[in-house]
Amino acid sequence: MLQKHELADGKVVASDRERPEILVFIAPDEAEKTVLQTEFRIDEHTLASALDPDEPSRLEFSDRFGALIINIPKNFTGQGQLLFKVASVGLFLYPDRLLVVVSEDLPLFTGRHFQAVRDLPDLFLKVIASSIHHYLEHLKVINMITDEIETKIAVSMENKHLLNLFSLEKSLVYYLNALSSNGLVLEKLRNQAARLGFGPGGGDFLDDIIIENSQCLRQAEIHSNILASLMDARASIVGNNLNMLMKELNAIVVAVMVPGFFASVGGMSEWTMMTKWMDWRLSYAVFLLIMFAMGLLTYLGVRKLERR
Repeated sequence: MLQKHELADGKVVASDRERPEILVFIAPDEAEKTVLQTEFRIDEHTLASALDPDEPSRLEFSDRFGALIINIPKNFTGQGQLLFKVASVGLFLYPDRLLVVVSEDLPLFTGRHFQAVRDLPDLFLKVIASSIHHYLEHLKVINMITDEIETKIAVSMENKHLLNLFSLEKSLVYYLNALSSNGLVLEKLRNQAARLGFGPGGGDFLDDIIIENSQCLRQAEIHSNILASLMDARASIVGNNLNMLMKELNAIVVAVMVPGFFASVGGMSEWTMMTKWMDWRLSYAVFLLIMFAMGLLTYLGVRKLERR
């Protein structure tokens, strides 16, 4: 799918011009791939890398454009498995045009970064800055979900919460790899800023982006280390909760068995014979009261032994 945009009053808006400044190819089909390879001279390997989520970030130059492939976070819906993934995005900066190639529809030009766009090189950098901001937002969401799951684990005896934590830990590994790869490419991009047409302001903005990426990487590392180091403790909590439930059930079973044992040994016929001088309704009420008292005393005794 092809989307056309242009810059107007410092903002990215939709365009119906035949030759717009900004072209976004979302999951391009074979016809669109052919256009990218023939008209825009993007080789097949670079195009495939821009659509491969496992492709590491890299920076390339040709005689017509500069190509940057970075990893950005995918949209998170909150449905199903709590797994955050990344996608590759190809940014191809020409002297008069910017091409974006992405494997799925992602919010590329939304947010506070796109309120005052000066030119195409500035937009090029703002897409990178927006992706880092997206990472930070996802890290906040991961932290909130982790706190909520920890609260549930305190009283849980199921494995689903632990599996959700494993998914979050795996997500952080994806983010660590992506942020680390992006950081290396951004350092290379700073050294090649002049070739992409960045002015003095663009260089300073790129320095800020590199700092934010480093801070985001550090924050992801902290979350990942904490989540991994406490995983065994959380699994122990779930196991301990199950043990406590088994102890409670064991006390209940013993409390039921003891009165049943005495009732079965003596038999109801003997009790009827011993209390034949009483009304049968009163007799059986006394019998039930004795069995209940015996069961309660047994339960309390077993619980006391377990606590010791």
